[in-house]
Amino acid sequence: MGRPRTGSRGIRRRAVPALLAAGLALLATACVPGTDGSMAYGPGGGPATAVPDPAKAGKVTLTVWDQEIRGGTNGELEQLNKEFHRKYPNVTIKRVARSFNDLKTTLKLAVSGNNPPDVIQANQGYPDMVSFVRAGLLAPLDDYAGIYAWNTRYPNTLLNLNRVSADGTDFGTGRLYGISQTGEYIGLYYNKDVLAKAGVQPPRTWGEFTESLARLKDRGAQPIQFGNLDKYPAIHTFGVLQDQLAGAEARDTVLGRGSGFDTAATKDAAATLADWTKRGYLPKGANGLGYDDAAKKFSSGDGGYLLTGTWQLADLKKAMGDKLGMMTPPPASAGAAPVTTGGQGLAWSITSRSKHPEVAAAYLDFITDEHAADVMTAHGVLPAVPGAAAERVKPDTVDGQMIAGWKRLSAADGLVPYLDYSTPTFFDTITAGLQGVISGKTSPEAFAATLQKDYGAFMKKQRERHAATPAPAEPR
Repeated sequence: MGRPRTGSRGIRRRAVPALLAAGLALLATACVPGTDGSMAYGPGGGPATAVPDPAKAGKVTLTVWDQEIRGGTNGELEQLNKEFHRKYPNVTIKRVARSFNDLKTTLKLAVSGNNPPDVIQANQGYPDMVSFVRAGLLAPLDDYAGIYAWNTRYPNTLLNLNRVSADGTDFGTGRLYGISQTGEYIGLYYNKDVLAKAGVQPPRTWGEFTESLARLKDRGAQPIQFGNLDKYPAIHTFGVLQDQLAGAEARDTVLGRGSGFDTAATKDAAATLADWTKRGYLPKGANGLGYDDAAKKFSSGDGGYLLTGTWQLADLKKAMGDKLGMMTPPPASAGAAPVTTGGQGLAWSITSRSKHPEVAAAYLDFITDEHAADVMTAHGVLPAVPGAAAERVKPDTVDGQMIAGWKRLSAADGLVPYLDYSTPTFFDTITAGLQGVISGKTSPEAFAATLQKDYGAFMKKQRERHAATPAPAEPR
């Protein structure tokens, strides 16, 4: 959750291959696999061949389900929805906004019901997007990617995060089933006043960061604010710890080509999480503290650090002002390439039974174009593809720190996918396991073995599926 993936995502949410390496500058200019005019639906179910004009659609109510409930993302989306309605007064946006957990719980039932929404945010990976595609609940968007030039607006590495194979077996390849508005990564927020009071400078290295935790504790401050009642936040914290030990290995495992989870990196990261809890670096009873409650505690001065996603920046900045600082998790040595968990926000997808697919496609284009990127920046939200407004943000502001971190991560290929993408059941497996690690009921060894049992069984099924299914013809 990812994003929530906004809260992944928690999870929010992707098949992150070499994510954005050379990224935002090297956009594909030729025909991208999957954007070849195959499988997007126009009026009457035929292929889409021209830019849709919502003004000619008659009176339309477009039902949209999303999880952008936080200050920044809610604000930018509300503004863009109003602008879309002003441009197309015949189109009314009926928005249903839910928390990430509520959306994850209710979305499949809504999409498979008798009156499905037109547009949804779908969490990438096997638990949601792939299962929706396999059930025939999402419409492929390949034609629209060509019509609207999404295949040149976005690096192919980002588009791949929202692809599912034609047989519904794999994510990260095949047809396009969504596009994302936002970029996101798990960053290290810090309260400048709390750190200064304890005589701590913003850390330049991972060693400086971990050493500062004891100093903050000794000075009577809560070192890291953290709440895991919602379950997904621990994925982010654990992911950052694992990234410091074996980022590339973790990425390969999520993508189904690594060594799995019963590894030294998994055990050591879990052991560190348990140790932080025992030492009081994380709050006592963190499994019973809500994600938003922890963020409010941090913004009120209770905590030196907060490890969470870029989606929280606008709300934290509103409460803290100039007291807030933000960085990518510090690297092993000063000036080294950063690494952290992240990718892009939940995919915006069109349901297969939408009555207004062309209006829905126009809406997706509207909320992700260059103007939308500038609106996001104005609201303190990180666009997946930053625009002109992002270049004008002062680098010494917290927004500038966030944008600079995204650029450094992109250039260094330093983004590692959300671990819950790994299998259809992995979100439940890893969140339950991490609650056990934090409570002290689950050892690092047992935790790693539990993850591997889920992952290994799924990988076996994947190999069997691939062996039984002929390879589809390559798209031109």
